[in-house]
Amino acid sequence: MNKRQIKKALVSVYHKDKLDIIIKKLYEEGVEFISTGGTQSFIESLQIPCQAVEDLTGYPSILGGRVKTLHPKIFGGILSRRDFESDQEHMASFEIPEIDLVIVDLYPFEATVAAGAEEADIIEKIDIGGISLIRAAAKNYKDVVIIASQHQYEPLLNVLSESGAETTLDERRWFATQAFGVSSAYDAAIFNYFDKEDESSFRYAENESKILRYGENPHQKGIFFGKFDDMFEQLQGKEISYNNLLDIDAAVNLINDFEDITFAILKHNNACGIASRPVLTDAWKDALAGDPISAFGGVLVTNAVIDKATADEINKLFFEVIIAPDYDLDALEVLTQKKNRIILILKDSRMRKRQFRSLLNGVLMQDKDLKIETEENLNLVTVKAPTDQEVEDLLFANKIVKHTKSNAIVLAKDKQLLASGVGQTSRVDALEHAIAKAAQFGFDLNGSVMASDAFFPFPDCVGIAAKAGVTAVIQPGGSIKDQDSIDSCNNDGLAMVTTGFRHFKH
Repeated sequence: MNKRQIKKALVSVYHKDKLDIIIKKLYEEGVEFISTGGTQSFIESLQIPCQAVEDLTGYPSILGGRVKTLHPKIFGGILSRRDFESDQEHMASFEIPEIDLVIVDLYPFEATVAAGAEEADIIEKIDIGGISLIRAAAKNYKDVVIIASQHQYEPLLNVLSESGAETTLDERRWFATQAFGVSSAYDAAIFNYFDKEDESSFRYAENESKILRYGENPHQKGIFFGKFDDMFEQLQGKEISYNNLLDIDAAVNLINDFEDITFAILKHNNACGIASRPVLTDAWKDALAGDPISAFGGVLVTNAVIDKATADEINKLFFEVIIAPDYDLDALEVLTQKKNRIILILKDSRMRKRQFRSLLNGVLMQDKDLKIETEENLNLVTVKAPTDQEVEDLLFANKIVKHTKSNAIVLAKDKQLLASGVGQTSRVDALEHAIAKAAQFGFDLNGSVMASDAFFPFPDCVGIAAKAGVTAVIQPGGSIKDQDSIDSCNNDGLAMVTTGFRHFKH
């Protein structure tokens, strides 16, 4: 077990929330304290004695506080190996006290950067003493306990409650692991600030993790690294799965592109139904009509507060997850009737602007596709121009196709998804799949619009679309054979606009 008794603690923290509980508990166990500045004053305000670092080292805090704890009497006390005779001889010779516990946190570097501070202020938030204390104590975990952030306060309290001021080697190693996680994330944030757009190396860190039931399939291990609770409040439901998280991510990315009252239903990261309406209940009904079969077991998302009338309609469907900015109380009474439903409030829809994925023996990173086309982006390339209603539908369809797996075709009318062709190996297959689905659910494609995630290399798609009743087309353009598709549209009386922006999604 290799137990060690905590007799002396060095405490130097920036945030003092809940610190009083820790200090009082340690003091009850007979632990003595060493500290600096504000932390020393805080401990003494609890009527607990505390030795000043300056009194131990014989040196005051210098260089505007840049140097406080960087001294052999501090680091010797942390790094000394209790079972090394030579270390103990040095400790005695230089009158260095052993330090058994280090409680420290780091200057808020990331928060300072996020606040838009001047570079001089940002540089001063690069912690030197704190990060050195963390590394020293974690390195010597065989003898020393390191608490590197407030997230470890509760585990420390659990140890103190169960065993007093005595720790096992396994416990100290666990705290050291957490500490190296804190220090590595901190260094990654500093590196990324300095590296900026150079992208010379890949550094990314998340300090919070959640073990999932499994990964994409039951035989795969799954872990989510991140702060899910910062974005969502889960009101009820079962534990969120790996696949739920993928769909939730897709749902939030999709709904973020819409300003009108909109309801969407997703299955396997793609929208199987979506509609924008002045009344939320109508948006739900028309979204469901897009594909009531695929909607079963889907993920639902809206950008409006869910009322009881809408909840009554939603309640008729089996679904996995529902996401909304809020819910009326009587709506929740309806939706919570089935306890396994995951009901989420989207508190913060801001997403990272970078995406990355592991592949081969490395990591692929890119800027997120944040482009949302507006009417100003539409370049008319045909004789016939789209009507005002068609323009609205084209922009609506283009938002959907942007979030649909390639090759993708979307057919829409009156701000309702009629059908889509998803993840096909040819664009013709995607279109024919969409036309077949629209027919299956009784949609009249006459007067509908078509959106494509990429250009048409041949005129076949626009010809097929015209025969199906499509009257306007939106696509990126850029093919060397663009004119062939344009000529086909002109021959069939279709309007076509290009945007200059491709939206592949793989």
